[in-house]
Amino acid sequence: MTNAGSWFEIPVTDYNRAKTFYSTILGAEVMDAPMEGMKYGVLPHNPENHGIGGGIVEMPNFSPSQEGTTVYLNGGEDLSAPLAKVEAAGGKVIMPKTAIGENGFMAQFIDTEGNKVAFHSMN
Repeated sequence: MTNAGSWFEIPVTDYNRAKTFYSTILGAEVMDAPMEGMKYGVLPHNPENHGIGGGIVEMPNFSPSQEGTTVYLNGGEDLSAPLAKVEAAGGKVIMPKTAIGENGFMAQFIDTEGNKVAFHSMN
């Protein structure tokens, strides 16, 4: 096993709003992948290198939350860049860029749907 995780899904209540938010902060298009009974968008990832990927999902009984598991998105070379886009895109930063020792840096935010999400980077 190369990674403990392989895929994650972020629940959303307004697919188009969430798609715009995540496309903006990640600087890459969220790709529509509709499935029966739901709206689904695949976040940017590289499946060829067995990296972790994920999506945003709007469907009944799949509710955004600030409680529970926190998904850490790749903040690139320096998470300051995508974090600076969060509030302009409609989210709210709840933890600024914070050093976590030899593990780099993290920051947390609330997305447009009410989910607590985070960024991680080494710089």
